[in-house]
Amino acid sequence: MSDGHYNVLFLSNRNSARSIFAEAALNRIGRERFMGFSAGLRPASQLDELAVDVLTVAEYPTEGLHPKHWKEFAKADAPPLDFVFTLCDIEAGEPLPHWPGRPVTGDWRYPDPLKLDDKRERRSALAATLGGLERQILAFMQLPLRSLDEISLRERLKELG
Repeated sequence: MSDGHYNVLFLSNRNSARSIFAEAALNRIGRERFMGFSAGLRPASQLDELAVDVLTVAEYPTEGLHPKHWKEFAKADAPPLDFVFTLCDIEAGEPLPHWPGRPVTGDWRYPDPLKLDDKRERRSALAATLGGLERQILAFMQLPLRSLDEISLRERLKELG
């Protein structure tokens, strides 16, 4: 663990909505102690338009947000990670790296709102996902991270998932 400032990576399939929401939310809500990043297993070429709209309506800045591949965070020159949260189901056979710095990992699974066909339903599901991530991030930020050993921390994160 770090000196009280933590780097957190959020993973999803395409890095076009859920993990982007988590990155934006953590960087706004937890900016004093946390730096959020996001990446995808198979990143999209751009952010989902409805996801950007949901962020804009919720008054989140969207500049600088873009899909990235998880391999960017496995490189030697990547920011050292303290936590990695998976927000999607990882498909069988999808290898993930041994992250530099041995971050604590957790599963915060959210259904993919972009799989919905109806635009209104998709927008509603995106807004609900953003709200759920905000609540989960607030709960995560309340954990006494500095005083928990790694095993206790993993258990507490499992409870949040």
